[in-house]
Amino acid sequence: MEHADLDAMIDRLAGQSPVDELALQRLKKRRLVLRDLIARLEAATEPDEPA
Repeated sequence: MEHADLDAMIDRLAGQSPVDELALQRLKKRRLVLRDLIARLEAATEPDEPA
């Protein structure tokens, strides 16, 4: 849910004029950290071998 919220915030911020590049970079970095965390959690919950 937080990842989707960040996507929406990034879209809104990118559509504004002038664009706050620093804020945009920070949001994108935070979104990337969340995506990596989600991937690690998914990998940890998947079984090593198919059943």
